[in-house]
Amino acid sequence: MRSLARLVSLVEDGASAADSGGPAPPLRAVLRAVAPHTGTAWVIGLTGSPGVGKSTVTDRLVRAYRETGRRVAVLAVDPTSPFSGGALLGDRVRMSDHATDSGVFIRSMATRGHLGGLSLAAPQALRVLDAAGFDVICVETVGVGQAEVEIAGLADSTLVVMAPGLGDSIQTAKAGILEIADAFVVNKSDRPGAQDVVRDLRTMLAMAGSDRDRGGGWKPPIVSVTATTGEGIDELTAKLGAHWTWLGESGLRQERRVKRAREEISAIAVAEIRRRVGALPGESRLDELAAEVAGGKLDPYSAADELIAD
Repeated sequence: MRSLARLVSLVEDGASAADSGGPAPPLRAVLRAVAPHTGTAWVIGLTGSPGVGKSTVTDRLVRAYRETGRRVAVLAVDPTSPFSGGALLGDRVRMSDHATDSGVFIRSMATRGHLGGLSLAAPQALRVLDAAGFDVICVETVGVGQAEVEIAGLADSTLVVMAPGLGDSIQTAKAGILEIADAFVVNKSDRPGAQDVVRDLRTMLAMAGSDRDRGGGWKPPIVSVTATTGEGIDELTAKLGAHWTWLGESGLRQERRVKRAREEISAIAVAEIRRRVGALPGESRLDELAAEVAGGKLDPYSAADELIAD
């Protein structure tokens, strides 16, 4: 596990270096080595507003899958510390019961300013964990809003976790958050207002119609759970299992993974272009073009074309 942790750190640092224009040859070597061993892990994403209990739900899912003998990894994406630049590690505190389990690997990753609820290195870290032989990988995002839906492009199954008492549930569920869910989890269902959240979700799904799902044949279930006691977790894992089976039978599992790879390749290509632009001698050409654009002598599109041509 220590070696795996170091490898994930190398990937995380390498991705940040590549994005900032620094050298990242070790990252390329690592990903080249692990590529033939990937493609088997089931990636489950958990997202939702801060305070809904994503970490506690994740902890219960880890327990449930460990009881079936599966090896489980958790990538918990935390906000970046303004002091150390690292993750705040709050999620690992809530999952400390698994610290001595050799079949569980938990890693906190800082966003490092990356938007969308994930870390820039998350896709590469997933490949490393997949190659390490984990059967299930849970990815928990930072507390997100309506438009931070990047997890949907990374996970095979996406859970949107909600809870009563955190404001207008319709406001939370609308826009992108409603559309990315493969299942809705209403946590803290023992509290007043939980059934109101369930009712509001059912209303929103009914208004969206049968074509709102991401696959054209899967209707996202709404599962009420109380993660602190484990109530409803069995039903949740059953619904997730049904979704995993459906993905395989419909062919969407491979389709989603190809789309995921396409987006990953595009992101790496953009980062490499930034790196090469930043590597220009003294960035003199970039400065010259910027001065011409600022002075109205050149439009930004033409300047970009010239920079790429150089």
